[in-house]
Amino acid sequence: MSETGAADARTIAFLGLGHMGGPMAVNLVKAGYTVTGYDVVPAALEAARAHGIATADTAAEAVTGAAVVLTMLPSGKHLLDAYRGDPNQPGQQGLLATAAPGTMFLDCSTINVDEAREAAALAVDAGHRAVDAPVSGGVVGAEAGTLTFMVGALAEDFEAVRPMLEVMGKRVVHCGEHGAGQAAKICNNMILGVSMIAVSEAFVLGEKLGLTHQALFDVASAASGQCWALTTNCPVPGPVPTSPANRDYQPGFAGALMAKDLKLALNALESTGVAARLGPLASEIYDSFAAEGGAGRDFSGIITDIRDKSDHQPRGQA
Repeated sequence: MSETGAADARTIAFLGLGHMGGPMAVNLVKAGYTVTGYDVVPAALEAARAHGIATADTAAEAVTGAAVVLTMLPSGKHLLDAYRGDPNQPGQQGLLATAAPGTMFLDCSTINVDEAREAAALAVDAGHRAVDAPVSGGVVGAEAGTLTFMVGALAEDFEAVRPMLEVMGKRVVHCGEHGAGQAAKICNNMILGVSMIAVSEAFVLGEKLGLTHQALFDVASAASGQCWALTTNCPVPGPVPTSPANRDYQPGFAGALMAKDLKLALNALESTGVAARLGPLASEIYDSFAAEGGAGRDFSGIITDIRDKSDHQPRGQA
């Protein structure tokens, strides 16, 4: 297997230029990497070109000559089809067959752990190198280059991709071998989904009890209720001016994405037999939120759903 040299490693095919991938690719270009992007959505390609990213007409064209193939795709099926070739398009080669031997396949999508391990095995069996590195930090973090990367990889492959990940993020954590990055991501986002629901329920309860948002924030943010969902992504406007609540819940991290990540956590809970109760309930709550108009709103907008479904008068009163 060939090693990826330092100069070659600066040539990247970036597949998936959406709300997260687009800004990530821009930061790589700003840092001097040679990036060729591709996306199935014409508007994403247009936006990428407007930010100085060279684009290709096909994924195969983008991958040709690249030392690193970075994918940011919606699901594990999309990733596996891209690697192997879409079964609905016979005769079309997959990326693993198109890429030069020893190419680094760096997947930053959020997918099932089993799918991440399968994708890595396919890449290695085809003579390539593989890393799963899902991200946390949302669109704001992607634009600012402050994402957290959770990485599953062999030690030498982790060191090979670390410099480019540090361009796009401020924290890069080697979580273990293939699939470990995805495992860390879904565990983290299960905590996040559950904690955002708890924080939102507490604010609605505070409203019912006559507390101002600021008073509750001032207490909880400096007490045992402190958490990221409260102090960074506060679900009510005012206490944290940069939170999406101050922009009518424009994401941020969309409700549909939280519903997706919690479904991945639910799949992992079921496959491992973990006796979880809050994770599955959070998945159910965010599924409903996304289906009832919250898909494109920030996930902190769950507070509006809780508020709308709450009794108009305190319990126990007529």
